Amino acid sequence: MKTSFVKYGRKNNKDLCEITLENDHGMVAQVLNYGATLEKVLVDSENMILSLKKPADYSKEHNFLGGSVGRIAGRVRAGQWKHGNEIHQLPLNDGENHIHGGVGTDMQVWNFRPSCDKKHSRVDLTLFDPDGHNDYPGNLKLHARYELDNDNTLHYSLEAVSDKLTIFNPVNHTYFNLGERAEDLDLQLNADYYLPVDESGLPNHGMEQVAGTAFDFRKTKRIGDALTSDDAQIKLRNGIDHPFILNGNNPAATLSSRKHKLTVRTNAPALVLYAGNHFNHIGIASNIGQYDGITFEAQCPPAEGNDLGQITLLPFEKFKRVVNWKFE
Repeated sequence: MKTSFVKYGRKNNKDLCEITLENDHGMVAQVLNYGATLEKVLVDSENMILSLKKPADYSKEHNFLGGSVGRIAGRVRAGQWKHGNEIHQLPLNDGENHIHGGVGTDMQVWNFRPSCDKKHSRVDLTLFDPDGHNDYPGNLKLHARYELDNDNTLHYSLEAVSDKLTIFNPVNHTYFNLGERAEDLDLQLNADYYLPVDESGLPNHGMEQVAGTAFDFRKTKRIGDALTSDDAQIKLRNGIDHPFILNGNNPAATLSSRKHKLTVRTNAPALVLYAGNHFNHIGIASNIGQYDGITFEAQCPPAEGNDLGQITLLPFEKFKRVVNWKFE
């Protein structure tokens, strides 16, 4: 087990660093303290996720690749949170809605501490997000951890606590490709229901069964078969961009290529799958095209309206999200 880090730049008077975790089998995970971002996962020297060309690129353009996105991942309709008789307004940065926390946690420079023992190589990252930042209430302290073991499993956890009533629904936004393109991969997903969405990408009429739709991955199916279907929801979002409600059976998801397999386990109630529908080989992400990678965003599904009770945190209530990615 090994850990190391290198400084590659500065932002907001803070050092930008790339932290490397390595296990005894040569698997490597590289993490940036910018956004608590998973930058690379190397299995047999082959990258399993979508990455930009160099670490310094991540802070040049907002792209969500591998970042710890918060305080809320996804959209909030009209940017409104209703609790009791009060309505709290968040900034509108996605048309008429709020998305991905504004200038969110994935755009901040986190503090970090690497460590290792005989069984694990890890890095702990912490961030203080002050009361009122992006118009969210509460001083929020976040603690993210990436921990690599000798079973080639990368464990990700995110803990947080706020001193005020607030809303919190973060996610790790890594795009997986297993060294190929997501369009060509096979997926099995333990979800019997998904949430159809409207033109803005928000759910609009509750859960629907995946049976008989392009969203049925209960049995292993090529992702490209769904992306090229005539399903109205696929056409509406130009691909997969939908929440899947997990049925509690493990693992949550299994992704397979010709040479590798990824197994996903989580304590989240849903996975939002997004197939990189917007990537088009332009800008900082010029090395990435449409359907090159797919996310498994472990979170609470976005709400239809302004009742955000599922993601409301009481003062000093502890939040913990866990995701395990096992590579073979």
